[in-house]
Amino acid sequence: MVTPHQQMIASLNSSKSAVLNVLDTPFGFQENAQVLTSKLTEYFELSVGHPVGVISLRNTHVSSAELAQAVNAIRDSDWLFAGPGSPSYALKVWRELGITPHFNEVLSRGILTFASAAALTVGSHTIPVYEMYKVGQEPHWLEGLNLLEIHTGMSAAVVPHFDNTEGANHDTRFCYIGEQRLRVLESFLPSETFIIGVDGHTGVSFNLDTRVASVFGLGQMTIRHHGESWIVHSGESATFDEIIAHTGSTIVQEKPAQLFRVDPRQVEELLESGEVNAAVEALLDLDELDRDIQTRVAVHSLITRLGNIAASPRVDLMSVVGPYIDALLQARQAARTGGRWDDADAIRNRLMELKVTIKDSESGSDWKIESF
Repeated sequence: MVTPHQQMIASLNSSKSAVLNVLDTPFGFQENAQVLTSKLTEYFELSVGHPVGVISLRNTHVSSAELAQAVNAIRDSDWLFAGPGSPSYALKVWRELGITPHFNEVLSRGILTFASAAALTVGSHTIPVYEMYKVGQEPHWLEGLNLLEIHTGMSAAVVPHFDNTEGANHDTRFCYIGEQRLRVLESFLPSETFIIGVDGHTGVSFNLDTRVASVFGLGQMTIRHHGESWIVHSGESATFDEIIAHTGSTIVQEKPAQLFRVDPRQVEELLESGEVNAAVEALLDLDELDRDIQTRVAVHSLITRLGNIAASPRVDLMSVVGPYIDALLQARQAARTGGRWDDADAIRNRLMELKVTIKDSESGSDWKIESF
């Protein structure tokens, strides 16, 4: 897979150096997680020829500040890789941390490369491989990230290791599930949903601009719909419409739901250009959104991002930092009043990093920064 990785990274059109990151969640539960991370980074640097950064989200026990930094790193990625481990574990952590919408942001301009366990998560349904193959649970699906349908219009479950033969005396095809259990799983799928099987040592590139799926590597892609299969061999391509035509399904193209009422990048541009009042209004608008987990993560990441800009030597402390701090204090007070202590703590911690001393009183909060 060295050459495909090199080609994908080379295809990134960017006026600056592309930001390449690996996400360690799928194998975060393993005791050798650090060893696996080191092997991944070594592979991309020495074999592929591109150093990569590491976004570490191995479990849900991360501070608000750590989570915000990780979300910002995902948002900044032009190329993001996640790979082996447990698909059910990855789904659980990503959902509980509220970061899954940010994968859409990577796809809006760059490349998302999910392999093995991570590949299982991108469809509408996900096979819990460990639970079925190792623990013996009855065949069942988990709800997938559904990135495939969101961005291609195809309702499908992705099954890597489709041609696996490691079992020798028992059937381990279809990612260790075997034909008998796969048929049971198929019976649980909605009529319009099909399976995209990807053989070992094989990859499929879904080009969202040309709407073409290209197969590379040693094996093939199998489009399977309730027992009926259509094969696309390595070196061949198929349009999304051709794939759908072989399933009897239809393409439904919907844009990803907007996570923010105001685009965070616009907020950042406002602050950098000195339009503080507009940036403050946008920040407070964000703070008024319903406080689900994804919104909390979004607010924390934006607070961290704005803090980094405010601390930058590119901006004037008096004209930008002061109003910015006032805005954060308003947001913090709203969080305290509403009992959202995680949000209030995240804002306080960000202000402390900026060397801001806060003094709370019955009438409100005052602040002083060490620079003045």
